[in-house]
Amino acid sequence: MSLPYTTILLDLDGTVVDSAPGIIDTLKRTFVALELPVPDDAELLRYVGPPILDSFRDRAGMTLEQRERALEVYRAQYLDQGAYDSRLFPGMGLFVADIDASGLPLSLATSKPETPATLMLEHFTIAHHFDIITGASDDEVRSAKADVIAEALVRLKAFGADLSRPIMIGDRIHDIEGAAAHGIPAIGVSWGYAEEGEFEHALAVVDTVDELRSLIGLPAEGDPRE
Repeated sequence: MSLPYTTILLDLDGTVVDSAPGIIDTLKRTFVALELPVPDDAELLRYVGPPILDSFRDRAGMTLEQRERALEVYRAQYLDQGAYDSRLFPGMGLFVADIDASGLPLSLATSKPETPATLMLEHFTIAHHFDIITGASDDEVRSAKADVIAEALVRLKAFGADLSRPIMIGDRIHDIEGAAAHGIPAIGVSWGYAEEGEFEHALAVVDTVDELRSLIGLPAEGDPRE
């Protein structure tokens, strides 16, 4: 079977898993611990996807000292509980399994730090379908999506992946722009957390997992073709 892409880069939050409940709850706990006003759920949803330190700075207006303390509180709370307050989006577990079965190299490319990202994939028993798991560094020094993708490409090259026609799949503008920084096209998924206008420069936008499967050359779920 001839596939249109040679390597898949895949976002996590809002793409593979609906992680918003755990992230929002952890953010609330963090603001309470810092004795800061707690934003409403609609505002906190905007924190899902971008690097968390950027959101603490840009959305909450935190000082450097506050951001460092907020990250410390957030990380402890999230690793303890928040990472598991999530669910796989319907069809995405089989999607990553079928990418694995197809032989296409697959790398996670998420702004979530690698430790909780790996724990989450293991929780849903899909970690073994990824050839590479790339996320933000645990110290958040590498967190911008373009930097995460750069690291994923280095690891994929070392793995022996064919990088001639890679594709990024994600749910936020950061996925589209981060991929574009490396000349990589991106597919936006509408079931995530994007706001209006975020997919203006995406190669395509899909509303269902079957549409996504078709774009990357996988048969529809339940189709017996190989």
